[in-house]
Amino acid sequence: MPKMKTNRGAAKRFRKLASGKFKRGHAFTSHILTKMSTKRKRNLRGTTTVKAADTKTIRRMLPYV
Repeated sequence: MPKMKTNRGAAKRFRKLASGKFKRGHAFTSHILTKMSTKRKRNLRGTTTVKAADTKTIRRMLPYV
């Protein structure tokens, strides 16, 4: 049986936590930020965990993580 390929785009976007959940960054933080409020930009700064419904999909894209 050959090795499974890791989805490289997913590997750059997600990190696995010790609990088995996946960590991700927020979207909408790259450009055209002048119209966005300071509060919204500040809240988009940190990371969050992936929803339980999407973890199965990400686990399939990252077989060796």
